[in-house]
Amino acid sequence: MEVTGKLIKKLQAEAGTSKAGKAWEKQICLVETDAKFNPIIAIECFGEENIKKMNKLEVGMMVVVLCNIYSEEWNGKYFNKIKGYHFTNQTDNPEVNADFVTSDDTPF
Repeated sequence: MEVTGKLIKKLQAEAGTSKAGKAWEKQICLVETDAKFNPIIAIECFGEENIKKMNKLEVGMMVVVLCNIYSEEWNGKYFNKIKGYHFTNQTDNPEVNADFVTSDDTPF
């Protein structure tokens, strides 16, 4: 899924160790979309590589985030997760800028 909107906040990074003894790291960012209801989406970045990608963006930028959405069960209840894996500045996204690409036929 693709989420497009304004990066409004980056929360503090969290780190820990799993039950298996493996280190993990995650950080959440908030993206405000143009949706009429519930426009703010919390997107989790998991792993050092994804966190580095997200932290290249600055608060206030228009961004495009590719993410996976899934549910996890805990004690008979289900919780939705949105995990981002690709973060770009909207102006750097070639699909968004497709209207501005000029062909080789232009006289200048």
